[in-house]
Amino acid sequence: MNFQRGRSREEPEINLIPMIDVLLVILIFMMVTTTYAQLSGLQINLPQANGEKTSAKETQQINVSVDATEHYALNANPVNFTGVDKLAEDLRKTAGNAQDPVIIINADAKTPHQAVINIMEAARIAGYTSITFKTEDLPK
Repeated sequence: MNFQRGRSREEPEINLIPMIDVLLVILIFMMVTTTYAQLSGLQINLPQANGEKTSAKETQQINVSVDATEHYALNANPVNFTGVDKLAEDLRKTAGNAQDPVIIINADAKTPHQAVINIMEAARIAGYTSITFKTEDLPK
């Protein structure tokens, strides 16, 4: 027998508070246990030159080469690098009595940037302002 005829039955409610608590605990657990892959920084593709070759000018050129292991060479003659000042002195000796020779930096693709900066700083100390970089020609 139903003694509560006039009263309507309450609809059951879903309590969301315990479900939110469980989801927050799962979220915290996932954030703590997730490992993030570290990407290797920037991938840079250096440009290649496609301009016309210039004719040799009357100014003297000094080819400064540096490889990936930071071995320096001036006009294909190996030079021991003991500091920027010593490299500037070697540049002056190679230039002889030329006023402002063109310094051509030929760096390996895997050469550290500091090695190139060392060459540029040595040229500045030696008083040379004409610096250029050697590039590869585009394949035809």
